Amino acid sequence: MRPRLVVIGAGMASGRALEHLFDAAPDAYDVTLFGSEPRGNYNRIMLSPVLSGEKTYEEIVTHDAEWYTEHGVTCRFGETVTRIDRDRKIVVTAKGETSYDKLIVATGSAPFIIPVPGKDLPGVMAYRDLDDVHKMLDAAEKPNPKAVVIGGGLLGLEAAAGLQMRGMKVTVLHLMGHLMERQLDPAAGYLLRKELEGRGIRVHCEAATKAILGEEKVEAVLLEDGTVYDADIVVMAAGIRPETRIATDAELEVERGIVVNDQMVTSDPDILAFGECVQHEGIVYGLVAPLYEMAKVAAKTLQGEDAAYRGSQTSTKLKVTGVDLFSAGDFADGDDRDEIVFRDPSRGVYKRLVLKENRLIGAVMYGDTQDGSWFFGLQKDGTDVAEMRDTLIFGPAFQGGASVDPMAAVAALPDEAEICGCNGVCKGQIVQAIQDGATDLGAMRAVTKASGSCGTCTGLVEQVLAVTLGDDFVLPTAQPVCGCTDLTHEDVRRLIKSQELKSMPAVMQELDWKTSCGCHVCRPALNFYLLADWPAEYRDDPQSRFVNERNHANIQKDGTYSVVPRMWGGLTNPRELRAIADAADKYNVPTVKVTGGQRIDLLGVKKEDLPRMWADLNAAGLVSGHAYSKGLRTVKTCVGKEHCRFGTQDSTGLGVKLEKRLWGSWTPHKVKLAVSGCPRNCAEATCKDVGIVCVDSGYEVSVGGAAGMDLKETEALAKVTSEQEAIDVTVAFVQLFRENAKYLDRPYKWLAKVGLDWVKARVVDDLAERQMLIERFDLSQSIYQKDPWAERANADAQHAMAPLANLTLEAAE
Repeated sequence: MRPRLVVIGAGMASGRALEHLFDAAPDAYDVTLFGSEPRGNYNRIMLSPVLSGEKTYEEIVTHDAEWYTEHGVTCRFGETVTRIDRDRKIVVTAKGETSYDKLIVATGSAPFIIPVPGKDLPGVMAYRDLDDVHKMLDAAEKPNPKAVVIGGGLLGLEAAAGLQMRGMKVTVLHLMGHLMERQLDPAAGYLLRKELEGRGIRVHCEAATKAILGEEKVEAVLLEDGTVYDADIVVMAAGIRPETRIATDAELEVERGIVVNDQMVTSDPDILAFGECVQHEGIVYGLVAPLYEMAKVAAKTLQGEDAAYRGSQTSTKLKVTGVDLFSAGDFADGDDRDEIVFRDPSRGVYKRLVLKENRLIGAVMYGDTQDGSWFFGLQKDGTDVAEMRDTLIFGPAFQGGASVDPMAAVAALPDEAEICGCNGVCKGQIVQAIQDGATDLGAMRAVTKASGSCGTCTGLVEQVLAVTLGDDFVLPTAQPVCGCTDLTHEDVRRLIKSQELKSMPAVMQELDWKTSCGCHVCRPALNFYLLADWPAEYRDDPQSRFVNERNHANIQKDGTYSVVPRMWGGLTNPRELRAIADAADKYNVPTVKVTGGQRIDLLGVKKEDLPRMWADLNAAGLVSGHAYSKGLRTVKTCVGKEHCRFGTQDSTGLGVKLEKRLWGSWTPHKVKLAVSGCPRNCAEATCKDVGIVCVDSGYEVSVGGAAGMDLKETEALAKVTSEQEAIDVTVAFVQLFRENAKYLDRPYKWLAKVGLDWVKARVVDDLAERQMLIERFDLSQSIYQKDPWAERANADAQHAMAPLANLTLEAAE
């Protein structure tokens, strides 16, 4: 019988330790993994791109269910260990007891919540995990949302940048005189503040919080100097503390953190600990690189091998898009040290090196950080820099008579130079991986994990590849659809049309797919391309759609669903409202919310209640709002000339006609429209995928707006005089988008590739082409413009009445 290893904490540190353990000794232990979050290991340092919208949660998952199953890990996610009984060698949760032979404590850290009045109000939150991100994203959906972030360190600024990208008005409050004072000197702190303020983020330094104001929820933040900032949410990012409570209760040795030796063993020889919760040689670490070094040592200790952790030197990078910042070491002023400073105000570049006895002890760089790894290597190695002192600030390309070739800096790096700080990967490891066959970025990530965490070292990894491979290095090109093929999305679309491939097996056979039936990445894309190009011959494959589209509702983080009935152009009536209220009561819907698209969202519906709720709503004339679809979502309208004294045309009527014409049309990504009755633009038409602004002379149609991850104003497509022509131009544009765009590209991204002039030539200038686009769109609609709620509810009803009829349902049950 294998010894039992119990792990408390399913985060990045324990995940890395299990990786090392399984790689070296896959059958050494029977592993049980406890995690308080209802999910496994994901890359927490990439929560900032998830918050900003640059990545999805699925893209930052480190270990999925398949990985845990493959390695025989018993997962107990959403289950908190409350006590360790060292005498009986068991851990205790609310569900019972689990015994262990060896125990890992990797509980991480807890956010520090400033003890001020109002800290417990709804809307005050930390920024540590995915649930915190979801709370922030929910708040960002409110009209004119405001956020106050308390703390101008790494976490606080990443939260602020992400919230600002989500459309919130953000204020950062920082107690000290400049931002990130632990990592930056005042000059670099000034440049960072200037950059953030240029993005619209308000920064208030030397801000002491006195109280958080509000009655039933957060309303504002009061400072000691009397300043008040309005807030819908307050994000506490003022620091973290090791999470040591369970270790303290178990009477392990605890000081600032759980005390461990060089082998990551606590005061109990059968209990190991590592990560943010531990203290080693009096130091507590809060960055990922030391955590991974500890995890490697812990894995060796569990295998009975000799290993020792000797502490870490760390460097810092800020994960905010467009901000290049690097900091390492000690850069405080002192009589026993010298400094070298370089400034280029026109480019916003600042570099400062701090030397002591001809050795580099600290570096701060802003605006140009490509030499950061080289400086960090000099610092860690204690290199004597006396001979290169005059040119040191200019980096390795200027040392030893080297030319100013940008690749010379990389070539000059020693093998010990750290390239990927997150994963502790040095240049020598990357070179060895290249020699072993990892000759592109994807392969390098798979072998070494370099550039696979925060991603800031991606360019440097590519440069090492280029220097090492020489003429054999191939610049990155358009990525294939997935690992099943070498073809890009554009290649696949072209070949489906030119070779008249009208089924998924035909595509995979004729285009030489590497797998027999595709994967979860390529199947949804192929399904859409075939649907768009051959609507009369191809039949939609529901199993090749995402879970929301299969279940005709949006799954929520707790496993329930969101149901959004369609309200044509934002119009409703008492009968529909009564039906929605009755459904909310009947199915115990906990949250009813008005959306930004002028509809009502029923949140918290159980999956088994969906068909019955749809049937009830259908009876009142309501159909699916397709809030889950890669297709038309909404057509937002103002009241127009029928009610508004400024209205020039019937904007509501046009919006209803457009929505009824376009609903049910599948597109590469979601599509949102708006019609404003006058240039005052109350329906916000100029930030939609398609926006129409009514004017005295007719209608101005514009396209390619964005108001989500990116903020972009629409571009003018056409000015027309009649309502029908406005509809025709819109339908033709949507069909052109359907036929040509890459799957999961919004219209603005597609337009950036093909150019607005190309679209105008086909939709506006060429009337014959416009008409053919409309006819192809109508053909597709004649087959697919059906209400999936009604179809599914009717199918379920027939199934219930004839259980022996062997009826097959199309959803994922």
